[in-house]
Amino acid sequence: MPTVHEIESALFQLAPKELAMEWDNVGLLVGECGKEVHRVLVALDVTAGTAEEAERIGAELIVAHHPVMNCHWSPVQSLRDDSAQGRLLLKLVRDGTAAICMHTNLDAAQGGVNDALARQLGLEQTEALEGGDGIARTGLLPEAVALPDFLALVRKRLRPNGIRFVDGGRPVRRVAVGGGACGEYFAAAAAAGCDAFVTADVKYNQFLDAAGLGLSLLDAGHFPTEDVVCPVLAQFLQERFPDLDITKSASHRENIHYYV
Repeated sequence: MPTVHEIESALFQLAPKELAMEWDNVGLLVGECGKEVHRVLVALDVTAGTAEEAERIGAELIVAHHPVMNCHWSPVQSLRDDSAQGRLLLKLVRDGTAAICMHTNLDAAQGGVNDALARQLGLEQTEALEGGDGIARTGLLPEAVALPDFLALVRKRLRPNGIRFVDGGRPVRRVAVGGGACGEYFAAAAAAGCDAFVTADVKYNQFLDAAGLGLSLLDAGHFPTEDVVCPVLAQFLQERFPDLDITKSASHRENIHYYV
């Protein structure tokens, strides 16, 4: 059976480390390099829930998108059980569960997060968005549709709990996508002639400015716009390591709700 290090090396072939942004933390973040792996849990995040799920199903390794430690929003300077982060990391170590995280390198990789998102939305002629740091993508719907119909398509394909949006005032055919917090690329999407931009974590001023540029800006949620990559990871690992038991997390799901 493959080792944790062998699986990490294979994942870096899918999403090369050099594609990661300088502030990011990718690769094997917790665990023993030489440990043999029989079962892998694939999830968008390493959380207390996914750690418990890994223990329950006997997975020696969690492969996730978001870093479990030491990126700019999750610095770790101590390992203590009086913080949620400390308890999570201690559980992983106690259980012998390794964690490999492929973040902005997987966002930018060919066939990674944003190619998966574009494919999920049915976009054709997909290419990198100029000014999108190699992360965002743009493509065409088979035909132009009214914004309400596009919203319905996004809701059907991504299954978010809700969509925040601003109407750019025109039919939608050319679409930009940026899974997760990519709202900063809205001006690049408008400059590229896009009618709509599907992303997440959009700020108030970005909605205002996008409308002024005639761009429909859709915030479909961080989890729904990025969880599309988990089946990609699972398929890649299954093809590279046919004897591995690969499980996509059943416990990790969108946890943001809307009261309207």
